[in-house]
Amino acid sequence: MVKKREKREPYVWEALISILALITAISLAIVKYESDAQVPILLGVLAAALIGLRAGYEWKDIELGMLNGITNALQAIVILSIIGILIGVWILSGVVPTLLYYGLKILHPSYFLPATVVICAITSVATGTSWGTTGTIGIALIGIGSGLGFPLPVVAGAVLSGSYFGDKMSPLSDTTNLAPAMVGTDLYTHIKHMSYTTGVSIGLTLILEFVMTYIYGGGEGNTAAVYEIMEGIKSNFSVNPLLLLPPFVVLGLAFKKIPALPGITLGILAAALLGVIFQGNGFGDILSAAWGGYVSKTGVEAVDNLLTKGGFQAMLYTISIVLCAMMFGGIMERTNQLRVVVNAILKKAKTTGSLFVATILTAIASNLILCDQYMSIVMTGKMYAQAFKDKNLHPKNLSRAVEDSATVTANLVPWNTGGAYNAATLGIATIAYLPFNFFCWLSPIVSLLFGVFGITVHPLEEETAKGSDDDKAA
Repeated sequence: MVKKREKREPYVWEALISILALITAISLAIVKYESDAQVPILLGVLAAALIGLRAGYEWKDIELGMLNGITNALQAIVILSIIGILIGVWILSGVVPTLLYYGLKILHPSYFLPATVVICAITSVATGTSWGTTGTIGIALIGIGSGLGFPLPVVAGAVLSGSYFGDKMSPLSDTTNLAPAMVGTDLYTHIKHMSYTTGVSIGLTLILEFVMTYIYGGGEGNTAAVYEIMEGIKSNFSVNPLLLLPPFVVLGLAFKKIPALPGITLGILAAALLGVIFQGNGFGDILSAAWGGYVSKTGVEAVDNLLTKGGFQAMLYTISIVLCAMMFGGIMERTNQLRVVVNAILKKAKTTGSLFVATILTAIASNLILCDQYMSIVMTGKMYAQAFKDKNLHPKNLSRAVEDSATVTANLVPWNTGGAYNAATLGIATIAYLPFNFFCWLSPIVSLLFGVFGITVHPLEEETAKGSDDDKAA
């Protein structure tokens, strides 16, 4: 009879092997072979499972860890699916085109750089994607900025600052949904708490953009590219202020603390109804956009690139990454591999401020090593969730720190998917636009200062006490 091995705590070096296996597999796949991350993540899952077995855990423990990890991701998966549907329906119904049309109207050469930030912010909030914004409106603004005499790295910095504002603040963004799901808080609590640090970061960014506009000047130039986009939108969609109603519905319900799923669903239904009225959409059109997204055929390349997106199907790639990553995180958590690594780090993080420093630096390091912002969000969120609870800190503090660092710094790393994509799309090297991408390097600094000095850092019992008071009042 084979003697059953006694279960023990993994050694730090064993846990680091699992992490190193994941990092190496993803780095090779993305950087060397330009492949997707899902299968390399599964190789990390295999390594973590083997280490778990070596530490005396039975297969049923490891399997349960994987299943628990996937279970923890189910809320994010449902929301991502609904958001994919929302984007497709909002474009088909003319909601997103109307937002873009009115956003573009604010452009003026005398405040071109701040306007660029605002336009890209509006676009990315409306669509929930930084990549889609830089690949469409961003390209047009690069051309306009060149005509106005602005250095291209300066314009690229403004484009990316606005684009990543929406990537971390839009309820439609997958990263904005992923961060709170990883740490155990809800979407709107996360966005509201992020508004403190993000407000400071975007405020400082706009001030710096006004300074850059004053330094580099710029003439009237040729704004034909913007007008072409506006005309392309207006000739293919009925643009009407009433089409701004669905975003206000979603935001209003969020303000009233209605849960994300019913709020987003009502936003979809409102847009679908308005689309029937203003665009003449049929039920089949709505179903098609909800599943496969909207395919724009205006004949204007910039418009078609911007508006061809959305649908449930488009979210399946992100969902597959989440599933694979959560399998890895589940095993690491179940077999205590995450705990031993975090404990080693936390030995040097005695105070609340040092915990925020460790969290933010870990997220940035993950972008440097893992080459993907999603993995950075997942890994950092899972690694520090228990540490924040142990210090009696609300999970929203962690989700804010993670997104203030992981989401926005991906495009500052040349070999990260974010940096490689934006450099190729805008035609400007990452190292060239990095100094002028004010929002993306200010965000982690502001977040770190908020954490170190305890600004808007909320304890866990604050929410419990509030809930108890509400119950008594009821």
